Amino acid sequence: MARKAFLIDMSRCIACRACQVGCKQWNKLDPEATVNRGCYENPPQLTPQLYNQMQFIEQDNGDQLRWLYLNKRCMHCADAGCIKVCPSAGALYHTPEGLVGFNQDKCIECNYCVNGCPFDVPRYDARKKVTKCHACIDRIANGMLPACVKACPTQTLRFGDRDSLIAEAKAAGKKVYGENDLKGLGAVYILEDSPETYKLPAKPAIPASIFLWKDVVKPFGILGFWGAVGAALLHYVTFGPKKLENGEDHDTPEKGA
Repeated sequence: MARKAFLIDMSRCIACRACQVGCKQWNKLDPEATVNRGCYENPPQLTPQLYNQMQFIEQDNGDQLRWLYLNKRCMHCADAGCIKVCPSAGALYHTPEGLVGFNQDKCIECNYCVNGCPFDVPRYDARKKVTKCHACIDRIANGMLPACVKACPTQTLRFGDRDSLIAEAKAAGKKVYGENDLKGLGAVYILEDSPETYKLPAKPAIPASIFLWKDVVKPFGILGFWGAVGAALLHYVTFGPKKLENGEDHDTPEKGA
């Protein structure tokens, strides 16, 4: 099956947040109490009840004010850090379309995926289970567009054959973010400025520290613990319990004590 992807052209976005509303409605995500922080960006980040979020980047250029918008969501990486570090098989997985889905019944609440994602996307809900954008895989399986794409009035969000969408963007002279990073993102962007301006990593990569902990420090720690237990048992079997020397009896109180 050809790989599917989102093409997100932020030059077309009007920040109406229809994508947020459509996602919440289809996925039955609860509303959340928010606080007016003097900014249109609300909530200020992804939450367990918000799978895609509109970020507002305000730039003061002297006598002019510049607004940039970013639709933040799971990037559906081909080389997905969340899947790589997850110790529970099937809790996070690639769909036949190349998107990243999740199964809360298999989530063991380890939080590795949070640390393994270079985009700070996975969240944990009230049941301490992983949650994030799953690209409406239930809609896709029935031949429908993801709810956010369906709700977008400006075609900022598009979904379809990944190679065709990227080829179309390039033919229009657009530069695509995420084409080859992490073996290709499943959410590729057309940006109006550098990735860093949008608070995106210029060269996203899976943090090495998560592998150092998961593949080196933790296994050696477990090995050291069970090694110590095994050594204690071997000593007991070989030499038996410790024998008290003549006259050594800690349970007998000293005279006059």
